[in-house]
Parts: sequence; C-alpha cells; structure tokens
Amino acid sequence: MRIFRHGRAWRGAALVAGLLALSGCSMFSSNDDRYEPTPLTEYAPGMSVRSVWSTSIGSGSGLGFVPAVVNDAVYAATPDGSVAKVDLASGKVLWKASADTKLSAGAGSDGTTTVVASPLGDVIAFDDTGKVKWKARATSDVSIAPVVGYGVAVVRSGDYRIQAFNIETGERLWSLQRPGPALALRSSAQMVMAEGLVITGLPGGKLLAINVGSGNVQWEGTVATPRGASDLERLTDVVGAPRIAGSLLCAVAYQGRIVCFDVTQGGRPIWAKDFSSSSGMTLDGRFAYAADQHGVVNAFALDSGANVWKQSALKNRKLTSPALLGEAVGVGDLDGYVHFLSRSDGRLLARLSVGGDAIVSPPQTTQRGVLVQTGNGNLVLIGTN
Repeated sequence: MRIFRHGRAWRGAALVAGLLALSGCSMFSSNDDRYEPTPLTEYAPGMSVRSVWSTSIGSGSGLGFVPAVVNDAVYAATPDGSVAKVDLASGKVLWKASADTKLSAGAGSDGTTTVVASPLGDVIAFDDTGKVKWKARATSDVSIAPVVGYGVAVVRSGDYRIQAFNIETGERLWSLQRPGPALALRSSAQMVMAEGLVITGLPGGKLLAINVGSGNVQWEGTVATPRGASDLERLTDVVGAPRIAGSLLCAVAYQGRIVCFDVTQGGRPIWAKDFSSSSGMTLDGRFAYAADQHGVVNAFALDSGANVWKQSALKNRKLTSPALLGEAVGVGDLDGYVHFLSRSDGRLLARLSVGGDAIVSPPQTTQRGVLVQTGNGNLVLIGTN
C-alpha cells in the first residue's frame, strides 16, 4: 500500500508508506511485535485444494494488475509490458504481446478488445489476436485496471478523472473529474461495469455510478466520511471492487465503513458498519466478506450487517481481497500463500503456496476455481480435488 499527494508523489510518502506497511497500516514501530505477521499455524484440514495449472505471462505484479475473465478466457498483464490471453480451462497461452512500455495497470477486456495502461498515462488497446489496435493518452498516470464494455474503455487516472475511450478508435468520449483529498491511498481499487454503468469508488470515500455512454453521474453514495485533524487521519478511500448481489451494491473503505446500498430504493444505505480495509471485499448470497487493515477476516450478514464471525489467525499477513471457492473464501498473503476459510464459521480449511513472493493482485472467482496472479507474474488456477 502506498500513499500519494494529489497531483504528484509526496516526498514523505515513501517513508509513510514504509511505516504503514511494517506496522499493518498503523503508525507504530516495526519493532512492536503486535504488528508482526502471525506465523502460520497448524489446523485440521477441511478441504483439499490444488494448483490446476500455472502459466508465466511476464515479470512482476502490482496493485493495478487484475486478470479479466471473459467466458473461458483470461486476459492479463504484467509491469514489464507483457499482455496475454490464456485459456481458463487449461492455462494454455493463446496469444502474448508486448506493449513496448512499462505498465502500471491491466487488463480490462470485453473478449474482443483488451486494454492496459502505463505510469505515464498511455492507454493501449489490443485486438483479440494480440495486435495493437490503438493508443491514447489519459490525463495522468493510471494505476487502476481499465474496464471495457458497452463500446468503451474506461480508465481512472491519478488526478481523479474517470475517462472513456471509444473501443474501436481510441477517441476520448468523455471525462469526469471530482475534487479529491490531499492524500490518497494507492490500493487495489477496481471499477466494475453493470447495466450500462461504470461503478467506481474514489479517494475521500465516495462511490459513483456513471452512465458509460454520456459520462453523467447517475447516482452517488457515501461509503466513508473523512474524520480527523491531519491529512493522514482523514485518509479514507474506497478499496477493492464494488460488489453487486441482487438489489444490493456494497463497498468498503480504508478508515471508513463497510456499506450495502439498495439500488431499488434509490441507492439508500440498508446497513453500514465502521470498518477499515486496505484490500476490499466480496459477497455471496448470505454474507459479505472482508479482511480488515490488520488482516482479521470478517463475515457480515448481507441482510443486516451483523458480524457473523471473525478469523484472526492470519493477522498482519497483508491479505488480499477475498475470492470464493466452493464453500470456502480464499485470501492471498505476503508469502505467496492462499488460505481458504469456511464461509459458515471462518475455520481454516486449506492452504496452498503459489510462490512468487507476496500476492498483491486480487484473486478472482471463476467458474473453474480461484485465479491468482502471483508476485512474479504467473497466473495460477486453484481448484478442489
């Protein structure tokens, strides 16, 4: 996790980010063992998991890299400029291309066009043979994976602008900017597309639903309200991907809340709990799952927000957002492990090492298992035996 001053990298950001990383996002010395990663413990296995396949697509990883799954294909990118399409069932690389520049975010895809972005704001689209289709330029750096659909590619840049480009030509169609705070959290934020809308969180705790055709804001909700005297205390950003389950739209913020809105009632909040996450959340038909900023995994009742269970066995292990596999919920950690917990009560059920150092890309729930992009640029599909 990194913290940046709006408009430019703050010189003190590296120091502050380092302190936060060492202390589990708290302003404490790394010598304080309260913030040391919890050692892995023994547990009674409750399920069997395995690596179905593992494929190298490039080198490195980062918070802005999220594999896009479209039907039975995976589109992914790595910081060294590699972009690939991989068969979800077998792990076979169907095509691999180079963006000819370092990348900071990707990949977004609709199955026909795949879009990635660079630290300088370059937006690069590939057709479904791996050839460059067009190049465009966002107004600043892009560190959040683009989303593609409804004839547009949408990016969110570091100057708090959401911009849409024509998927065939790369022409900029609209640009929307909201004022942002002095400090922003560089976290695994994601946008989603649904029902002709792009839904995105923003630094400062806001959640927007934007018409993909016009760029008009159709709805705006508050996930968290900044509080405190200093910029650091007031730092509150929506993290991970907004999640949709039936009529519910849910999101979670750092130093804020976890909230579910009812979209059939004008986006009225139906419940909200004070909560702080630096990674994000996921949902099933019963519960909302999220790890707090210290790595304690929580489950909340989807209808009321009641806390159903907590699991602290993975505390301070810098957990990713959760993904679902069967009756389990999985999270990646700083040592390249994926841990699976019971959805019902949070018991540890299984653990698998996928290698590649820390997992920072959010694991993806797919129809064939949990897809993980490792710290060294591999894609791994995890399934059950």
